[in-house]
Amino acid sequence: MSIDCVVLGADQQLELSRIAQSRSLPAGYVFRARLILMLAEGASFSTIKQRLGTTAPTISRWKQRFLASGMDGLDTSHPGQSASVLTAKLRARILSATRKKPKDGSTHWSCRKLAAAVGVSKDAVHRVWKEAGLKPHRLELYMASDDPDFEAKAADIIGLYLNPPQHAAVFCVDEKTAIQALDRLDPVLPLSPGRAERHGFEYYRHGTLSLYAALDTATGRVHGKTAARHTSRDFVVFLKEVVALCPPDQQIHIILDNLSAHKTALVREFLEQNPRIRFHFTPTYSSWLNQVELWFAKIEREVIARGVFTSVPDLARKLRRYINAYSANAQPIYWKYSDPSHRIRSNELSATGH
Repeated sequence: MSIDCVVLGADQQLELSRIAQSRSLPAGYVFRARLILMLAEGASFSTIKQRLGTTAPTISRWKQRFLASGMDGLDTSHPGQSASVLTAKLRARILSATRKKPKDGSTHWSCRKLAAAVGVSKDAVHRVWKEAGLKPHRLELYMASDDPDFEAKAADIIGLYLNPPQHAAVFCVDEKTAIQALDRLDPVLPLSPGRAERHGFEYYRHGTLSLYAALDTATGRVHGKTAARHTSRDFVVFLKEVVALCPPDQQIHIILDNLSAHKTALVREFLEQNPRIRFHFTPTYSSWLNQVELWFAKIEREVIARGVFTSVPDLARKLRRYINAYSANAQPIYWKYSDPSHRIRSNELSATGH
């Protein structure tokens, strides 16, 4: 008998037969048990290949492992790759490489791409990035104000939020222009378990309108008005509505941006006729200072972005319904300026009055 023949003892025969008939053990383990049993019965490689759907090298490999180690040779346990040690030098090397652009022309690194370039595992790169708070896949945009009077204007507006004048009303005013009344050509399919709400790709434009909004910083309530256009005349009409919300003798401070429609002769005439109103213009590229922008972002997410509007009047009606519901439960926005030492000194944060 050849030394390469597979000969099974009684215990091995019993154990392999039990494994070969099992329906709960891993399929690979069952396959190897059946392979060894067929070899012990004298089956040829071609027969085993046909019945088990395998290859000659696979048969030969498991045969040799069984002959060398018996039943233990059929085990597929592997010690695995030893964990890489993240030394200070290796961390610095990964961080340094992350700050440089990839040489293949791509704009940023992925874990696997940097791991291949540095010669470490992707898990090591991920750990270093997580500890350092690095997220190369993310991108944030910013706009730096070029207003030479940024500090004075920003401090004046922040002062209105943090320390408003007594007995005065403070409103944040702006307009959201060109809101489209989009109607879906296909029906909206509602969400269901495991499936998100679906909108048809095609839509029909019914027209646009503008939305004027004035947010009362003391209460958080919003007064809104829709208009077909956003001209200086429309703006003045809206300002008159805002003024009508306040007692006749109350001082009114209005925070707004530098839109040309806010600085026309018609607006100046309105201010001359209403000396108790004072405008506070935000610095250029600093819309973040106007609290009504936060509310505009909210109505965009909750009404406009996914809304279906059959006409411009339908859009106006749904906007007014949201404004009324929001104002009924409104709360003021608690403004926090985290670092007064950055460009704005703490002693500048006080509102100016008349």
